[in-house]
Amino acid sequence: MRSIFVDTVYWVAILHRKDQWHRAALAAGRLLVGCRLATTDEVLTEVLAAFSQAGPLLRGRAAMLVRDLHQDPAIETLPQTRQSFLDGLSLYESRLDKGYSLTDCISMNAMRRESITEILTHDKHFAQEGFVVLL
Repeated sequence: MRSIFVDTVYWVAILHRKDQWHRAALAAGRLLVGCRLATTDEVLTEVLAAFSQAGPLLRGRAAMLVRDLHQDPAIETLPQTRQSFLDGLSLYESRLDKGYSLTDCISMNAMRRESITEILTHDKHFAQEGFVVLL
């Protein structure tokens, strides 16, 4: 089964109709039927942060999305742990010449651990690490 990691960019684009990646995310979403999808608690934290100043409607939608994803058996949400944080910090420190966020580093480590090579994002940092960017 094809495995795809889902980044913050995708979740934000799905929720926010005015997001520049909304149409691309909808199109990509139609191609994901039958795929194993994975994300992390850290990614979902970023989603909530992205909508923190967006007003009650979008904040509510973001919270509902996160709750729904945790309940959806088709989406594996990898848990945040002290070790995932420390491993992400190690990758962050080893790429000081890059613009990777800590969440990106945690996601890259999770993808490697889960043998996932494709990611729903437009973030070029993942391509720099050898992953296939799908948006």
